[in-house]
Amino acid sequence: MSLLVVGLSHRSAPVSILERASLSADTQAKLLQDTLAAEPAAEGTVLATCNRIELYADVDKFHAGVAELSTLLAQHSGVGLDELTPYLYVHYEDRAVHHLFSVACGLDSMVVGEGQILGQIKDALAIGQDLHTAGRLLNDLFQQALRVGKRAHSETGIDRAGQSLVTFGLEQLADGTDVDTWAKGKKALVIGAGSMSSLAAATLARSGVSEIVVANRTLARAERLAQILNESGGTPGGSSGGGTGVAARAVEMVAVGDELTRADVVVSCTGATGLVLTGDGIEAAVRDRSTPLALLDLAMPRDIDAAAHRIPGVRLVDIESLAEASADAPMAADVDQVRGIVSDEVAAFGAAQRAAHITPTVVALRTMAADVVANEVARLEGRLPGLDDKQRAEITQTVRRVVDKLLHAPTVRVKQLASEPGGAGYADALRTLFDLDPETVASVSRADLNDADVKNRGRV
Repeated sequence: MSLLVVGLSHRSAPVSILERASLSADTQAKLLQDTLAAEPAAEGTVLATCNRIELYADVDKFHAGVAELSTLLAQHSGVGLDELTPYLYVHYEDRAVHHLFSVACGLDSMVVGEGQILGQIKDALAIGQDLHTAGRLLNDLFQQALRVGKRAHSETGIDRAGQSLVTFGLEQLADGTDVDTWAKGKKALVIGAGSMSSLAAATLARSGVSEIVVANRTLARAERLAQILNESGGTPGGSSGGGTGVAARAVEMVAVGDELTRADVVVSCTGATGLVLTGDGIEAAVRDRSTPLALLDLAMPRDIDAAAHRIPGVRLVDIESLAEASADAPMAADVDQVRGIVSDEVAAFGAAQRAAHITPTVVALRTMAADVVANEVARLEGRLPGLDDKQRAEITQTVRRVVDKLLHAPTVRVKQLASEPGGAGYADALRTLFDLDPETVASVSRADLNDADVKNRGRV
């Protein structure tokens, strides 16, 4: 296994750097294409969220891989390599696996234990599959990361520590008041209609706001979210008749300025590259009002002008504020149990990968043995032409049994040894001892990879 991850997150970099380094969907695709074009990388995928950017790759050279991936991240993020490098972290082989599994469990999240990261990991794998940049290693890795994350949430109480970023943000806006009490009867404006915005709208509805206005560049998506909120009582995907009593409607983005004058709380999470709400626009909206305006910015790069922090009557909570607040958030006792799960799963993944590494060699050995049997039986038939079909079949079966018995113990044992740490060399030893054709082993690996790719794509 030669897995390498190079990245930066809220733990290693200030929000100002994360904001500048954020990657659009098109940029992520170009980054992955350039990663595979780079000499050290055989496959790759990118995990990009509001508080992390990580590039995963299967590389054949560690130092060259680190240099290449760091350079590619700098080029595509637009942050100079010299400026970006101090904030980058690098994980290799088992440490890289441990990192992703910890991320999947929410241990590395801004809000410990949050479950939204699982959907983002699933999206990262899907991007790699769609672009054909994720091969067997990354397919196996990300599929198991999803299973590990689900296991952590089902077997432990990590959810007691974890909240969604939306819930955590609303708690910061409520400033010590119970969120349901604080939100009750308020009018909310949600800018954006993606997964985070949908979660924000559902959370606000459950918290007791009286009205939700959804604004989006594509009006149809805003209308769809508003319809779901109205039909399900505030929970997208929930059953009808939830009873929250919220009234939802959709507007175009050009109406945001007018809606801002009427809203009590605004949540914004779009993919815009520029500001959605400027300081001047916010100041104009609150100029003639007597009630405060609460703003929650969950976008990266930011949607709401940081100047809002200085406007009287306005409270802004953004990713930077959340990062500062989360640093003091208590961790649940279940975190230690989750860490144990991660450690066990890392060991299991490593063993499975090492065992899989030797499988093509074992298959090639048995293929060679079958060819030897076939050739010797054919030679015997030439020397003993009087054999009838029953005799020929018995001789063939006997020779096959002898070969199978001779190969059984060493092939089973070599698989066991290969699954242990340091067992990678057993495949090389087997190829050398039996003088196996490297191309035969490679062809088995390619066939195995194609089968695995088809299977994995169907599971995501």
